Amino acid sequence: MTDEFVGRCRSIVGAPWVLADAPAMAPYLTDWRGRFTGRARAVLLPADTQEVAQLVAACAAARVPIVPQGGRTGLVLGSVPDASGEAVVLSLRRMNRILEVDPTNRTILVQAGAILQEIQDAASNAGLLFPLSLAAEGSCTIGGNLSTNAGGTAVLRYGNTRELCLGLEVVTPRGEVWDGLRALRKDNTGYALRELFVGAEGTLGIITAAVLKLYPQPKASTTALVAMDSPARALSLLSLMQDVCGPSLTAYELMSDFCLRLVAHHFPHLPRPFAATHAQYALLEVSSSESEEHAIRLLESGIEAALEGGLAIDAVVAMSTAQSGGLWQVREHISLAQAAAGKNIKHDVSLPISRIADFIATTDARLAEAFPGCQVVCFGHLGDGNLHYNVAPMEGVAHEAFLANQEAINRIVHDSVVAFDGSISAEHGIGALKVDDLKRYKDPVELNMMRAIKAALDPLGIMNPGKIL
Repeated sequence: MTDEFVGRCRSIVGAPWVLADAPAMAPYLTDWRGRFTGRARAVLLPADTQEVAQLVAACAAARVPIVPQGGRTGLVLGSVPDASGEAVVLSLRRMNRILEVDPTNRTILVQAGAILQEIQDAASNAGLLFPLSLAAEGSCTIGGNLSTNAGGTAVLRYGNTRELCLGLEVVTPRGEVWDGLRALRKDNTGYALRELFVGAEGTLGIITAAVLKLYPQPKASTTALVAMDSPARALSLLSLMQDVCGPSLTAYELMSDFCLRLVAHHFPHLPRPFAATHAQYALLEVSSSESEEHAIRLLESGIEAALEGGLAIDAVVAMSTAQSGGLWQVREHISLAQAAAGKNIKHDVSLPISRIADFIATTDARLAEAFPGCQVVCFGHLGDGNLHYNVAPMEGVAHEAFLANQEAINRIVHDSVVAFDGSISAEHGIGALKVDDLKRYKDPVELNMMRAIKAALDPLGIMNPGKIL
């Protein structure tokens, strides 16, 4: 059975593009963090949409589960197979072309395997902007970004990946091709099918191409790091900067003092903007369609008002592209510093912006009481309510012993998130890692509607099984 099925796949895409021996498959079977390695019947690497459709049809006929895979940078085990060895991995890395840039319509047509940074570059070469930006942009693919509804640093101004997508091409679980590649801002002709597949993590079909929105390139942008004494002050500063800058405020990131100390310890070559230490920091970016002077004037006027009003203690404004890049590197190295420090328990949560300060204070206190040997690494996209609320062992506490408390720590954090009307997954998705949490916290009516959609579109249950539901 296995040889016959693999042979059928090889007849579709060519023998070199069906990997069935262990060494060749190995890079496709382990998650990005190296925590889990699954098994697969084969790894399939189609070259175009028709080959994807034929492979899916073959899998449906043989009842072989399919795990779609992009750049494999996800954090919730959504793009790796389980340990059964029954599934195939269908990698879209060969389908990586930028197909068309339409400057007048301000859209870009890309295959699902296109690298995010290459899409950004193609837009930039046309004098436009594709604003999705995240730490993994040099290796993540747009199909994965769409499948997880990725966020990143520019959501405050431009929205999640869902808001950046106009049209999709999708191979259904039956091997049919839905051509929804419409480059339209308005299309009221029935159900919004595109919305089903964005954020579905490959459980309803395989995204093979997309039409994405482009925006005017800002004439200039400038960055500042502002020191404050509490998350509550950071929220007040956010409101002030939104009032002063309006839509020109394109990013607003929160970082605790512990985050900066962690980065300074593991990456001493990066900037240390302040001589003194402060409880919290906000990284702000202001963009202008007019000039660099306009961007700096907006930023400085807001910061001056914050300093005069007692919201801010100190601030550093970048006066060059290099200085701005240095400040962003501090933010972007927090996760790398955490990895260098050892294992930790990560949470990607979303909250109403107005409740973030109370959530942090309450959850910090609950964790300190239950697990005195822990410390919180809290940072994230405060402007859109997304926190990376990670819990690590204090120095001297054995990491493996600490990780044994993961379930209890997750329960404290997620119970608190739900109590503050938040979400247990902001931008990383559910994957296989949070399936039980979703069942615990999701409204039963909502879960039943999700199951009904899954059953209608994927009655055989072959699309990315064990993920989300």
